Amino acid sequence: MTGVRQIRLYSDPVLRTPAEPVTTFDRSLRDLVKALQATTRAGAGRAGLAAPQIGVPLRVLTFELDGRAGHLVNPRLEPSERTVVADEACLSAPGLWWPLERSYGVVARGRDMYGKPVTVRALGMLARVLQHEVDHLDGVLFGDRLPQDERERFHAALGETAPGGPA
Repeated sequence: MTGVRQIRLYSDPVLRTPAEPVTTFDRSLRDLVKALQATTRAGAGRAGLAAPQIGVPLRVLTFELDGRAGHLVNPRLEPSERTVVADEACLSAPGLWWPLERSYGVVARGRDMYGKPVTVRALGMLARVLQHEVDHLDGVLFGDRLPQDERERFHAALGETAPGGPA
């Protein structure tokens, strides 16, 4: 399972399904983390990736931004109260950038691929990446977080109807 994997696109049902918690910390999990890392590094501008984006419905994500790289298994986020609006994109919706409000900072807690506790404190863009990837683990896509009128424009740009929008 190591090596670069194909990224699932926005309309793929696996992206809408909440991922299952990891219960076994074994070689297959380590191979999954390595595949996520390789796929993240394979393209310019990639900052994070969640396992469902490569078709694996497990709560695992990787990140690599501004010299910080890592992974989290079964992550939980503690967002800051301060929010900021910034352009956001998704590897599953290539070419689309949209302004989205997110918490400016997060504390992310989870496990590493060996089951050891990990805490990541992040501000700014890395906090945004972690929130975006945890959304993927919850079956939430960043277009879902847009206000209704923006969501409709976003889905029109994708060529599909917005969930909860006109049929």
